[in-house]
Amino acid sequence: MNRSRFPISASRLALALALSLAPLGATRAQFMVFDPSNYAQNVMTAANTLQQINNQITSLQNEARMIMNQVRNLTNLPYSSLQTVQQSIAQTQQLLHQAQRIAYDVQQINQAFSTQYGAANASASSASLIDGARQRWQNSLAGFQDALRVQAGIVQGVETARSEASALISPSQSAVGALQASQAGNQLLALQSKQLADVTALLASQGRAQSLEMARSAQAQEQAREQMRRFIVPSQGYQPGNVSMFH
Repeated sequence: MNRSRFPISASRLALALALSLAPLGATRAQFMVFDPSNYAQNVMTAANTLQQINNQITSLQNEARMIMNQVRNLTNLPYSSLQTVQQSIAQTQQLLHQAQRIAYDVQQINQAFSTQYGAANASASSASLIDGARQRWQNSLAGFQDALRVQAGIVQGVETARSEASALISPSQSAVGALQASQAGNQLLALQSKQLADVTALLASQGRAQSLEMARSAQAQEQAREQMRRFIVPSQGYQPGNVSMFH
């Protein structure tokens, strides 16, 4: 019994001796009392600091995404058809400006109708009536020729309009930002405007030709009545050989 208790007493004695020999500060540091509340506060402070860092990282990532979106939204469309559209419109305008004889000018039209398409002059000679009829026939012929030229120019531009539309649809579908999509849409609208301008030019040229022909026909009827009057009243200067062919 005494031998079994001896090791325990010896160990306790050794521990007491070690504590007595150790420095006072070291003993206090090694055997400091654990403060749970202080530890919890330190953990909460570290967690809050980590959350703030995570929030800052998330904010920086969002700002980076916004900057990237702004860059994409400000990216220009890599393809532009405006020059081709403008050239096509200029070609149609040039065809209209090349109108023969009576052009698309209000003052010139008024002058032509006052001199060539007015009432038949009873004092005019038969040769003058024939010359007037020939000029009106030439006006109608030039009007139809101009209309055909405008039609040909528009038909030649159909393939150009098709290729430009195809070239614009592809980048518009793969636009990386709002600016590219907007530019593609604006260029497609410009292409449609060009096609509407072509239709307007075509209708104008056809209407001009038809109007000139109708005016020529009306003047021919007026001239036929004047020639008939001269035939009935020879004393007014009618000569049978001067009957006009241009009715």
